[in-house]
Amino acid sequence: MKELLKKCMVEFIGTFFLVYTIGCSLFPNGRDSFPPLAIGFILMVMVYAGGHISGGHYNPAVSLAAAIRGAISWKDLIPYIIAQCIGGTLAALLASYIVAIPPYIAETSYSVIPMIICEFLFTFALCYTVMHTATSDDTKGNSYFGLAIGSVVLVGLLATTGTCYGAFNPAVALGIFTMGTSHAKLILITLITNFVAGAAAAGVYKITSND
Repeated sequence: MKELLKKCMVEFIGTFFLVYTIGCSLFPNGRDSFPPLAIGFILMVMVYAGGHISGGHYNPAVSLAAAIRGAISWKDLIPYIIAQCIGGTLAALLASYIVAIPPYIAETSYSVIPMIICEFLFTFALCYTVMHTATSDDTKGNSYFGLAIGSVVLVGLLATTGTCYGAFNPAVALGIFTMGTSHAKLILITLITNFVAGAAAAGVYKITSND
């Protein structure tokens, strides 16, 4: 129990800083910023900081993929997800207090089918990358896993601007909803898409890996 609590605390911290960075960089009160770089880098840093303790998921879809792959036990999955969602929600509330966040920003620019496609593809790419760089015996002990994982999010955000929320993460989607920038229907679609993509990535990993 003590070991699980330690892992969940790391997952809470990493997800908190990820969502907080998203809120503060996307809505900078008129200041110039480059959100994809800030978001990709904070994820990279948090993965390096906590990866050796909890796996550095900070993402319920990644945790689901890790459970399917066998990198974490199924009994740890729900505590991981709870810690991640609490961290993301509290971060969103704090960002909403500090930063002026306009309601329902860019909501009408999203079409459902393109949104599903983009969220699926880059959540898949993120989980697939985590499986191969952070859980595979072939790459065990490498020093680049955090950079690879953060870079997937950076690329995904740059590639999907104006097409989807760019969540690639159910905890982030929940944070976006908490900040009041999205309708519940589209966030629900995003959540489901993220989880399906994570499961698909784990399945493809099990087919393609040498483990």
